[in-house]
Amino acid sequence: MSLEVLQAKSELRELVDAFSNLGDEKKIPEQMLLFTPDGRYKVYFGDQLVSDISGTKQLAEEYTGHASLVKRYFSLNGQHNVKVDGDTATGVSYSQLKMVRDEDGKEVITDYSVRYDDEYVRQNGTWLIKVRVAHFIIIEARTLQG
Repeated sequence: MSLEVLQAKSELRELVDAFSNLGDEKKIPEQMLLFTPDGRYKVYFGDQLVSDISGTKQLAEEYTGHASLVKRYFSLNGQHNVKVDGDTATGVSYSQLKMVRDEDGKEVITDYSVRYDDEYVRQNGTWLIKVRVAHFIIIEARTLQG
């Protein structure tokens, strides 16, 4: 494996982690900078497509609306496998997400086990997300105790 590919893989891991960190902090404008302007984000719950958004303006609106319903986020990224081909790459990453919302005066936590299928491009020396497809594989909600 060449040094260039190793460097790209490291930068792509940083990109994926930055996406999660900024999301946890609800820093949506900064998070949008991680996408190409025509970036696309699709969400599947099981086999059902529940969202398909293109363009950072629409993505920002959708993320802002969602974040307004969530009190706290917590993400933990796992394995991240990528294939680099010059200035493009594809990747698969896994993440555990937790979202806390208020429902009927109680805090409800929802745990999500997610696989992301990504397409990346390097523009002006910076890796960006071109397409991110989120597959929500396991979803569990429960009332927080204590």
